[in-house]
Amino acid sequence: QVRLVESGGGSVQAGGSLTLSCTASRNIASGYCMAWFRQAPGKGREGITYADSDGSTRDADSVKGRFAISQDKSKNTLYLQMNSLKPEDTGMYYCAGTPIYCHTLRSDAYSSWGQGTQVTVSS
Repeated sequence: QVRLVESGGGSVQAGGSLTLSCTASRNIASGYCMAWFRQAPGKGREGITYADSDGSTRDADSVKGRFAISQDKSKNTLYLQMNSLKPEDTGMYYCAGTPIYCHTLRSDAYSSWGQGTQVTVSS
């Protein structure tokens, strides 16, 4: 398994932006499906975006047009650019990965998880 460490969370006002980073302990440049999930207080874990091993990406409807996933393969780092943040975006954000073509936002498809980073959006 690959070890994943998230960073970049914090508090921001509604309408603001944040960029989360996820650094992997090994090369995720090829063969890995990487994703971001979040969990709001009292709710289940929600898959919000993935970058698959074939280069395809998919965003959940809740973040479409506001969030973007990207990778710096030279740094083994995954990013989540979050714009136009809303109070309902508040939660713990997790990076996840799996060394296969996954094409899904189902959490049970991912074998490696980070510890999470907190994002709080105030109105």
